[in-house]
Amino acid sequence: MNVKLSRIFWALCVALALVGGPVGRSMAGDRVNITYVKAPLNVPSIVERHLGLFEKAFAPLGYRVDFPELTTGPQQTQAMAAGSVQVAHCLGGTSALLAAAGGVDLKIVGIYSRSPKAFVILVKDPSIRTVKDLKGRTVVGPKGTVLHQLLVAALRVHRLEQRDVEFLDMGIPNGVAALMAGRAHAALAAGPSVTRAVKEGARILTDGNGLVEGTTVIAMSGSFVREKPKLARLFLKTHRDALAWIRAHPMEAEEMTAKETGLSPQEVRSALPLYDFDPTIRASDLDELERTQDFLLDSGLMWRRVDLRTLVLRDL
Repeated sequence: MNVKLSRIFWALCVALALVGGPVGRSMAGDRVNITYVKAPLNVPSIVERHLGLFEKAFAPLGYRVDFPELTTGPQQTQAMAAGSVQVAHCLGGTSALLAAAGGVDLKIVGIYSRSPKAFVILVKDPSIRTVKDLKGRTVVGPKGTVLHQLLVAALRVHRLEQRDVEFLDMGIPNGVAALMAGRAHAALAAGPSVTRAVKEGARILTDGNGLVEGTTVIAMSGSFVREKPKLARLFLKTHRDALAWIRAHPMEAEEMTAKETGLSPQEVRSALPLYDFDPTIRASDLDELERTQDFLLDSGLMWRRVDLRTLVLRDL
């Protein structure tokens, strides 16, 4: 999506929000919509759903909680712009920044996870030994995401640019399928897709360690934060309670996650150390968001810089 089309797209989203939009505003005083995203390995969200933690926390205040499964960043931010989602629970930093630049009223209130080693470039061809060997080859993956940022950063380490490869915009499942079928030389991937692809003969060329932090955030609509600050704080408290439960009951959390993702408990256990789920917004997180802005601006995906001092709420 070029800059001009991006501006038109987000202008339409904001306009829909102002008039109510076809989706309608879903928080009619007694309902809160929290997006449910399982991938790449969102153990906190899975545990929160299985234990009904948000329902139990919000019910005494007279609120019903629903969990729309909007799994991509644009889906979540479009729904937030239309007023049909109050909390984007696990939103890519790229998506949050793009939406904010486009005029969507949202606030980053916490970090969902940091997982640089969970975001990878997969290959099958044995002749591709380093990222430098991708020159002139086809790489598939989701455009405007942390994975896209990883690709650009990895190429630059080898003094290459995105134009030196044929980059095709493709979702993770389709991208991995294209790699395994020989229709692409490399695929950008994360989560269970990586585990399955490696089992079937793919290998990890590089991951995000030292290149990107793999940051996903917790975002709330600005109106929700302003009008329902008590609920916003209750959400964050409940999320922290879930993290404490996971630390106290690791085996149960692994079993829940395995059942939900199709991985084995052992695979979940092996992957968990790749993720830092501490929701505290650190100075290093702000630095990473600034680097992400640089990537989006340099790539022509974002047309103006967002002021993180107003976008990020470190003390809700």
